[in-house]
Amino acid sequence: MKQITKSAALIAAASGVVFGLVTPLTASASGTPAPLKWTDCEGDGLDQRQQCATLSVPMDYADPGGPKIDIAVSRIPSEKPSARRGALLMIPGGPGGDSLAHPSDKGKLMPQEVRDAYDLIGFAPRGNAPSTPVSCDVDSDDLSVTSRLPWPAPDGSVTENMALGRRMGEACARNGGELIKHISTLNNARDIDRIRAALGERKLSAWGVSYGTYIGAAYTELFPQRTDRIVLDSSDNPDPVEAERAWLRAFEVGVEDNFPEFAKWASRPGNPDRVAGTPAEVRSRFLALAARLDREPIPWPGANPAELNGNVLRATMLNSLYDPDDYPVLAKLMPAAEKGTLPPAPPSPPESALQNYLAVGAGTICNDAAWPRSAAVYEKGVAESRAKYPLTAGMPRNALPCSAWPWRPKEAPLRVTDRGPSNVLMIQNERDVATPLSGALKLREAYGRRAVMVTMNSTGHDAYLNNGNACGDATVSHYLATGERPARDKYCK
Repeated sequence: MKQITKSAALIAAASGVVFGLVTPLTASASGTPAPLKWTDCEGDGLDQRQQCATLSVPMDYADPGGPKIDIAVSRIPSEKPSARRGALLMIPGGPGGDSLAHPSDKGKLMPQEVRDAYDLIGFAPRGNAPSTPVSCDVDSDDLSVTSRLPWPAPDGSVTENMALGRRMGEACARNGGELIKHISTLNNARDIDRIRAALGERKLSAWGVSYGTYIGAAYTELFPQRTDRIVLDSSDNPDPVEAERAWLRAFEVGVEDNFPEFAKWASRPGNPDRVAGTPAEVRSRFLALAARLDREPIPWPGANPAELNGNVLRATMLNSLYDPDDYPVLAKLMPAAEKGTLPPAPPSPPESALQNYLAVGAGTICNDAAWPRSAAVYEKGVAESRAKYPLTAGMPRNALPCSAWPWRPKEAPLRVTDRGPSNVLMIQNERDVATPLSGALKLREAYGRRAVMVTMNSTGHDAYLNNGNACGDATVSHYLATGERPARDKYCK
């Protein structure tokens, strides 16, 4: 029985990585795994019908007869076998997230006709516990909220970020084992095809969210004829040149798209968490407070780092913009920080969960594409970003551990193309902090005739059945249930 944990839900997930061209290795990926042996799942709050299983896959698809790793899989069978079409795989975000609980929690939000049409399938991508896990066992201080995303020093220096990258790279080389070398978007897509085969399905439908859209897009490129109905929800820019650096840089635009919505909410009369009288005053008050905390951090026992500094405030802002329901977190913190009376530190996942999340994220991002190793590249980018986008203070152009990753990518990045079945439906909020509309439009362009895109007049990350609207939800549900997409790109007011 597989234990389903909700620790990953507490970890602020970056949105993912991007693709380019690669030798597919489809022959080695397409073998015929043994049928899955389903058992009861362990975990709290799950639908009693949810079942779990373990699938063995090659650690290295270039050596399919070599060492194997386990992939944890979950399912809730179709609620009406006579209406069953196949299997719908829920591809999680991250990298570092899993979807093992999604058949239970997201499944209950789906309309009946979708639950009737599909077995709902979740999984923990390679490296994510309870699949065969990976950890770099980095120092606890390097798991802080301002280390997991690379916020520069208050003066814009990247010196400490480069040193952090070296420490993390060395820790991954020392403690990550052989598996960390084989965590990648392309291998995630190959694992998905093994899941399809083990389920006994000729074709597979999928709903990918955030970074999961990149895995989904990789699957549509490597195995186009094995795809049925594909929904890509909250997509980023599939830049085949800069690859993963594009998702980090997207936060510049994403914050500027979304902070005005927070500022309008935080200046609304009658709001018990009102921050200022006008949206412009909310912005200026935030920037002034962040600058003050850069100079004079406030001790914050129980937090990591154990102080509220300017970058911790900025990280809180970034996380609060993922979902309008989280606006009060930032709105309550701002006046508390100004008074120097902080609330209790927010809860953190167990260190083991953070270690696993960090290792999977770094492995994916750094193995998918090479990053510059020169500090000068990041210094220049950070300076430009700080000048143009003060809310994010240069973070989106900064160095990740990939700047000192011990290995070079084994494959060229995947390029999303317009060659393949026309069976992709993209769903996108107009204001998304992590995967902004401007990046999603690049993926839409790359797909050409293969995709139709629904854009919603909505705010927040994760669109379908979460932060979107009724028009968009109905469009996606109708496609999954019937296969009918809009005839052309659509805007949902």
